[in-house]
Amino acid sequence: MSSTEHRRVVIVGSGPAGYTAAIYAARAELEPLVIAGHRFGGQLMLTTDVENYPGFPEGISGPEMMELFQKQAERFGTRVLLEDATGIDLSKRPFSIATAEQSFTADAVILATGATAKWLGLPSEQRLTNRGVSACATCDGALYRGKPMAVVGGGDTAMEEALFLTRFAPKVQVIHRRDTLRASKIMQERARKNEKIEFIWNSAVDEILGDECVTGVRIRNLETGAHSELPVEALFVAIGHQPNTELFRGQIDLDATGYIRVTRGTRTSVEGVFACGDAMDPTYRQAVTAAGTGCMAAIDAERWLAEHEGA
Repeated sequence: MSSTEHRRVVIVGSGPAGYTAAIYAARAELEPLVIAGHRFGGQLMLTTDVENYPGFPEGISGPEMMELFQKQAERFGTRVLLEDATGIDLSKRPFSIATAEQSFTADAVILATGATAKWLGLPSEQRLTNRGVSACATCDGALYRGKPMAVVGGGDTAMEEALFLTRFAPKVQVIHRRDTLRASKIMQERARKNEKIEFIWNSAVDEILGDECVTGVRIRNLETGAHSELPVEALFVAIGHQPNTELFRGQIDLDATGYIRVTRGTRTSVEGVFACGDAMDPTYRQAVTAAGTGCMAAIDAERWLAEHEGA
């Protein structure tokens, strides 16, 4: 490994949060380094059409949007490193961050590592992602307007997704492994009262059907073992998200699920360490909110550095 390089700000993770933090930090002449990872760009790299980000009335593909974000960050002097962070030490300042090839120290760190949607693990699910399979109703629901849809899951997120989809779908079928929901009572009541929502209990999705796009799902009754086919044109997987925070576990405060706890904007439990995007947001998980918190994190970091100059 080469000698250690010092930076005023290191941003771990890319995506809308990390790149927006970089744009603001670079414009503040902090010369940020973004350790973007091999899978740079976050979840938007798996999204074909982004139609709800302001400023793109015709929509834009996720990868194209992330390329624009990166170019804008680099325009102002950001260095983007397409390597994964393999180690980080937040126990003392300057903080230490390492990749497989290089090591860095930083006066301030912004964590923007995002979250990963949990999937069913079916080959057909992977093949038909963005062709009728999605993990975000808010992002993609309107793309399937007027078509029958299904949601997999039984928690609050699944109920929220199902209720949202009733705006576009003639019918939304919720497929759940049990005969009772895990969702909060108020969300259960809202879903049960909605005439467009139908529940399929004690069932699991065994296969997603379709060649070029989703035409249906094959479900298995977990009590009887019987199979049946459900004709739907969109399947939304709502079985949870996993924040990508293992690298910091034990070093900063995380909630029970692993999301980074923040106070006073984007400040973590460690002075000089800030968090933004889906790694600290279990609620909204949108590109525009991630970008907003990225802006906040950069401003928080800039002000913190100004207060602790020479400290």
